Amino acid sequence: MPPAKKRPRAYDLSRTRSAVLAQFHRVREAVAALTEDQLAGVSGLGEWTVRDLAAHVTTALERVSRELELPEPPGAKPQLTLVEWPFSTAARAEGIADDARTLAAARPGLDALYEETAARFAELVPADAGDRLVTTRAGTMRLGDFLVTRTVELVVHTDDLHRATGLDIPYDRQALAACTRLLADALADKAPGGSVEVRVPPFAVVQCIGGPKHTRGTPPNVVETDPLTWVRLATGRTKWAEELEAARVSASGERADLTPLLPLMG
Repeated sequence: MPPAKKRPRAYDLSRTRSAVLAQFHRVREAVAALTEDQLAGVSGLGEWTVRDLAAHVTTALERVSRELELPEPPGAKPQLTLVEWPFSTAARAEGIADDARTLAAARPGLDALYEETAARFAELVPADAGDRLVTTRAGTMRLGDFLVTRTVELVVHTDDLHRATGLDIPYDRQALAACTRLLADALADKAPGGSVEVRVPPFAVVQCIGGPKHTRGTPPNVVETDPLTWVRLATGRTKWAEELEAARVSASGERADLTPLLPLMG
């Protein structure tokens, strides 16, 4: 008998909205400090320059704003749940890359682009009405769920900018927490079960992978890592074996190997 589905994790729309804006402003401050030479440098993401990456970050918010200017899509139920979203990203990678390069060429003044994007988001995105439906590239979602996916986009690309430029960009705690929890829940959804416990302190603990279920005491199969390492693993920025060797991941038990399940996002 397959494991029972757990109730989806709840997120407060107002707090998520604030976290998205807070992380966006931190990225904006970092991008404003970049020189033209740095912006022209490689991002580490395919053929994107740092400028392409910096421009792409603004679309995390603009996609929400643009949808809220349109009528709510018809249909009583969303087509895509929150934990399904990470698995929908791989098919869209090529189109996203093209859009980023086009935007970077069209809007060379990045600070003005960031200012406009933040202002539109603050004006158009409400602090309530999380059940309103919006259209995403992968299908219709609840607004509250779509905002949680924006924390993933922002946290992941904050880390990308850090690794490309060396800038130390701080993370909003709520944004990092939401990103970490969503990716942990996606893992549990991809491999339901209770034989392995995955810990990402201080934000998430999930059980996954079919087999003997742990009920009491120390689990026999445990994986533990920090939030940023988990985000990098889940998004394919790094490999399981590399992080295990570097001791940024600890894994105990014969089932505590997540290699076949990673990355979660393309």
